[in-house]
Amino acid sequence: MNDDSVPLDNHSLQILFELQRDARQTVQQIADKVGLSSTPCWRRIKEMEASGVIRGYTVVVDREKVGLNLAAVTEVNLDRHHESKVRDFEKAVEASPQIVRCVSATGPADYILTVLVPDIKHYERFLHTTLFEQAGVTHVRSAIVLREVKHGGSLPINLGATSRA
Repeated sequence: MNDDSVPLDNHSLQILFELQRDARQTVQQIADKVGLSSTPCWRRIKEMEASGVIRGYTVVVDREKVGLNLAAVTEVNLDRHHESKVRDFEKAVEASPQIVRCVSATGPADYILTVLVPDIKHYERFLHTTLFEQAGVTHVRSAIVLREVKHGGSLPINLGATSRA
């Protein structure tokens, strides 16, 4: 287990489950569902926010309804893994609003990106003005997403078990 893990009991796991299901619930609604009164429930939420277990709250937007019709899974390789090149590449990724997800991975690619743009012309422009401009990028492979089979952000919280640090 990760050294940064935080011990969570079943009530805290249930709170996380409920917040992932619907973060717009009131503390009282969550407390009723997990079997606590509102004050201890609120306190647990605040503790999980302070410890970084809860990193924030967000809204899920339908990308196509806001004109982001093309999604690409893009694999990137760097020529060298010097700390400065890696840091520069990762800063460029952070600065690019089209890149909505980036993971450093094992296997054939150093990085796997999820890129959202309006159409293929915008994706080509993104490649030339963002990825190909980065020093050290040696190879880029793209897969255009035909449809999303599963999309979600909820973690598979096991409500039957507690986590241990």
